Amino acid sequence: MPRSLKKGPYVHPSILKHMSRTSGGSKSAIKTWARASTITPDMIGFLFAVHNGKTFIDVRIMEDMVGHHLGEFAPTRKFIRHGGRMQKEMEQKAADAEKEKAAAAKEPEKK
Repeated sequence: MPRSLKKGPYVHPSILKHMSRTSGGSKSAIKTWARASTITPDMIGFLFAVHNGKTFIDVRIMEDMVGHHLGEFAPTRKFIRHGGRMQKEMEQKAADAEKEKAAAAKEPEKK
């Protein structure tokens, strides 16, 4: 359920304070743990360092991000890959095919 229009979008007060101190095109990032803060049109051009639970992810605010939350652009989970033995076999076949292509491409160059 979205937030009431009467209340307006939630933006953490410390973010507003830091935005008033810096300019929009600044190279220094505004560090924040407030992932729930909504991106407003005033934030366009600012660079935020959003905490993902381990590190800070740099997020430069663009026009099409307005209305979303800061946390949406700093994923908290790292996808490794699916599969096991079958996945490894498929990757090995793809790597072998790539090597053969490279070898075939190099042969005419030597002559």
